[in-house]
This record gives sequence, structure tokens and C-alpha cells, in this order.
Amino acid sequence: MRSLVCAAMLVSAPLCAHAQQPALVPVPETIKADGVPPIPVAIADGLASYGDSRSAVILGWHPLQRQILINTTFGNAPQIHLVDGPLRARTQLTFFRDGVSRGGGPAQFEPVAGRYFIFRKDTGNGAEKWQLFAYDIATRAIRQLTDGTARHGIPVWSRSGTLIAYDSTKRNGKDRDLYVMEPARAESERLVGQIAGSWSVLDWSAGDQELLALETIGPAEAHLWRVNVQTGAKTAITSGGPKASIRAAMFSADQKGVYALTDCGSEFRRLCRLELGATTWRPVAGEGADAEEMASSADRRTLAVLFNRNAVGEIALIDASSGRHRTVPKLPSGRITDLRWHRNGTDLAFTVASLRSAGDVYSVNVKRSAIERWTQSETSGFNPDVLPDPEIVTWKSFDGREISGWMYRPPARFTGPRPVVVNIHGGPDAAFPEPARPGLFQGRSNYFLNELGVAIVYPNVRGSTGFGREFEQLDNGLKREDAVKDIGALLDWIAARPDLDKSRVMVTGASYGGYMTLAVAAMYPDRIRCAFAGFAIANFVSFLERTEPSRQANRRAEYGDETDPAMKKFLTSISPVTNAARIKVPLFIAHGGNDPRVPAEQGDEIVRAAKKNGTPVWHVVYTDEGHDMARASTNNFNTYYWILFMQEYLLN
Repeated sequence: MRSLVCAAMLVSAPLCAHAQQPALVPVPETIKADGVPPIPVAIADGLASYGDSRSAVILGWHPLQRQILINTTFGNAPQIHLVDGPLRARTQLTFFRDGVSRGGGPAQFEPVAGRYFIFRKDTGNGAEKWQLFAYDIATRAIRQLTDGTARHGIPVWSRSGTLIAYDSTKRNGKDRDLYVMEPARAESERLVGQIAGSWSVLDWSAGDQELLALETIGPAEAHLWRVNVQTGAKTAITSGGPKASIRAAMFSADQKGVYALTDCGSEFRRLCRLELGATTWRPVAGEGADAEEMASSADRRTLAVLFNRNAVGEIALIDASSGRHRTVPKLPSGRITDLRWHRNGTDLAFTVASLRSAGDVYSVNVKRSAIERWTQSETSGFNPDVLPDPEIVTWKSFDGREISGWMYRPPARFTGPRPVVVNIHGGPDAAFPEPARPGLFQGRSNYFLNELGVAIVYPNVRGSTGFGREFEQLDNGLKREDAVKDIGALLDWIAARPDLDKSRVMVTGASYGGYMTLAVAAMYPDRIRCAFAGFAIANFVSFLERTEPSRQANRRAEYGDETDPAMKKFLTSISPVTNAARIKVPLFIAHGGNDPRVPAEQGDEIVRAAKKNGTPVWHVVYTDEGHDMARASTNNFNTYYWILFMQEYLLN
């Protein structure tokens, strides 16, 4: 085998062994690599102009000032910043070594005067042991409010602005019980009631007497409850009837019902209202669209609902008393997320990500429909306008069902059939992006397109969201491998394309996408050149046994219950470790050492099994990261290895 370093550097010499050795990038002690070559400095230098982009995400408004909190990265890790008006000064507020992950959710000011804000931060280097903190604006002091060991959910402020409620695994490390606290006195924390299962707080009633709580059974089933704050007594709001998912919910202004985004009685989620004591949801808005988010103005007179309508993000403003609604016109093009109301009831902020931007914050004055831009994040030294726009592609799967995806092409200077990377999203109930949504910013992946001349296909296999309830559930339980067959059909489609090289196809994905990657490598070993699996589920049984305890019930609802002997037998049969002998292509396995969702042992299992085949196996563990790689440096190193792997096994 040729030297990987020499091949990567394309050294021009009669014999690579006699060429001058290139300068190498020092690898931090936190990265444990096995079977992986050293990284030439030229790789790092080449990636620099692609990896130094950033994004901004709206976290929350100051209740009295027109100021916002955002999450963005200046340095190595994401932190909370204050922005003092549209496109005005940005001030960094937090300086944690490991940053404040965006997975922590919003940062919420104390609603009355905005003297401090509450935020959620992982204290375990990616272990997702979320804790609640309070940041004092005047003193810049940060107080930890919770115990430091349990997992805590996103807090919700009471109507009076004096209490917060949240879920926590504090009692037994597994069940997500509900707690209430006065943030000014962290010692006031108290358990509302012992509740088995996965629960979260969505809203408070008027008078701070009750919580609106969501019990999540699985991706396709959830229930709403009223929980008395003083006694812990629970009253079911939804019971009986068909199973349905609930994405968001809130008490109505008149306290006589609840609004929710639910797919009950529909293929897609709509905004519906349910009267307390009734059993039938009444659709309010969203026919012909998929409702993705909901936010209420402080007075609850106006609901903002984000819809995906015919591939376009649409914000509808709905009058809670009359049901009349209007849409916000002229929204920025891209994927819209994170609806956040100012307490003035006039300003509504949101984040927009697009093909040209990883994410920036905008707001709309709902009275005048005037759009303002709050942040303008750098997109590195690379200009993505030199690349062709992505296109939607479709193909027929084994059962005749049409599957779709996005294809990104290299620039026209690369001629002939192009190598292909098939990048499978995680979830499995996710999508890249939602159906027919404009393409998203590629960041470091633009290197693959512009420097290596590789085409990238992002398939939305069965199980992806945004295509309706039926499509989301087509891969559940015993139908799991049908999604793998969707990729087999994609390989057929690639083989029939004269502009793509069927002999140079790589498959990759992370988390569930990592499982799919390994499964494709086992099922179609003669049709792909190599595979890169990140944070991959390699053994469904051990994964379900060892994933973070509060996630187990939810994941069993998706994948199957391994405690049932018949299901355990099936899950064992489809696990990549069981079928590792069929994997004949080079593998690159990467994992976060602190991953609580897919423990790092999953990577160890597939590495041991795959090495028996005699094919190259690269194994990298980022010991200070979890399921989501938050640090910019980690993402850079992961891409360095990815480039080397592609150069050696896909392009050569």
C-alpha cells in the first residue's frame, strides 16, 4: 500500500520513500487514534478557508430592552453573547472552556426586569448532564442552580415570573420527574411529583397553579397532562383515541383549552385546539402544510406558528380569540427555526440558515411586517457562489416508493464521472433538510466539492420527517432494514447516471446515520468503495441497554424492545456487529468518548469485529466530546482525517 501521507500530499518523486517528509499537524492528547496516518499541515492549511465560518442562533430577548441573547462561536467553543440592537455591538458573556452547547436550548431572561437570565449547560464535556445556571447582568456572576450530576430539562418561567419548572432525572437517574424552583433561591427546588417515564414542562397556567406537561412515549406517541404544582396530582388532557405526536403545546388565553402542534387525524402536524375535558382536536391552521414550531406572545393574544408549506418556510400569526391569521411576507430565504417573542408583543425573532449562511438572526415587526437583520456571521474565506446550486433528486426504491434527496455537485472544472459521497442523516426521525427545502450551508464539506471534485448526495430515506406520519413509520420495528434498501436503490440510481462514478462511492453518516452506514457496508459491500461511520449504533441490543437511562423507553419505542426475546433476536440479526464479516471495504470509525446517547463502546465493538476481515480500519475517539462535537478544533481534526480517508480509499 502506498504511504497515506505521500498519497495525500501528492508528492512528485520517483519513490515516495525518498521524498521530503511533509510538516505534520500535532494531534492533541484528547484524540486517541488507531490505524490512522499523520496529518500533513497542507491538509489543515487547505481546509482553513472552509472551516472558519460561524453561525448565530437566537436564544432569547431582554424583556424591557431591544436586546437579544445569541449563541455563536468566537474561538473554539460556542458561547452566549448579547447583541445590543440590529447589527449592533456583540458582547461575549460566557467564557466556559467547553462552551455552551446549542443543544441546551434557549437562554431566558427573568421576565419582570431582566436582571439575570437562566441558561442550560452540559457540565460533562459532551455527557449531556445538563445543569441550570443563572447569569447576573450587573455583576456578571454565574450561579449553578442544580445539583451538578442529574440531567435537567429546559426550564419554563411561570406567569408571575418568579418560578421556573423543568424535568430532572435527580430522583433515580432514569425517570424525568417535574421540579419547581424560585431561581433567586436555588435551595427552594422541590419535586412536584414522582412520575415514571419521559416528561417535560411546556407551560404554566394563570395563577401559577398548574403545569402543562408532555409525556413522550415515542416519536409517534405523546400525551398532555395538567399537573398541580402544590399536590403533584395529574389530570390527563389527551387520552384514548389514535396515537399522535405532539411537537409543542400551551394553555389558551381563556384557560379553557390547549393549543398544540399535532398530527392527530392528519398526515402532517397542524395547529389544533382541544377544549379541556373534550377528546377531539379542532384544527385551527395548517391544512396542506407541516407545522414545525409555535410561540405565543406574552399576552397570549397572538400565536406565531412556523409552517413548511410547499418547500417554503411560512410564519403565520394567529389571533387566539378569533382564529384569524395572516402570514409574515418577504421572509429571508432558507430554513427558519427558533421563534422567540419579545414581551412587547410586536417583535418576533428567528434564526435563518441557508445555502449561503450557516445561520443568522432576524426579527419581524408583526404590526408593520418589517424585517430586521440582527447578525451577519462570517462564512470563511471560501465563496460558495462558485459552486452549482444543489438539486432535488428522486429514485424508486425496492417497493416502488419514491425516495428523494439533495445532490450537491462540484464545480464544472471537474470533468468526467464524479466520485460520490452518500451522506445519511441521523434520527432516524430527521431529514436533510426537510422535503424540498432549499439547500443548507455546507461549511467544511465545501472542501470535498471544490477541492476534491466529489459529488454529495443527502438521501431522505423512509423514516425521515416532513413526509407525513406514514413515511415516518415505514422503518419502525421489523421494517428497519427497509431504509437500508432505500440506499441500495440509490446505488442503482447512481450506477445509471453517466455523470457519476459507480465504482467510487463512499457512504457516511452519524448516529443513526452511522448505523445505516455500517448496514449499507454489510449489505452492499461490492457496490461501495469505503465507509465512514460517526457515533454509530453497531449493536442494537447493547445500545438499548446502555444508552442514557432517560432515553431508553423512547428509543425502544422506535427500534424495538430488546427485553422481548423475539425482538432481541431480530435486533441482534440486523446489528452491524453481527454482520461485520460481510464488510469488505475500508472503514473509518469516529466516536465521542463521553457520548451518552450512543456509548463509545459501540465503536469499539464494530472495530474489533471489522478488523477480523483484514481490511483497513481507522478508529478515532475524541475523549473530551459527546454525541455532538461542539468544539471547532474537534470538527477540524475530524475533517482532516475524513479528507485523508477519502484521498486514500475513494479517490485513488
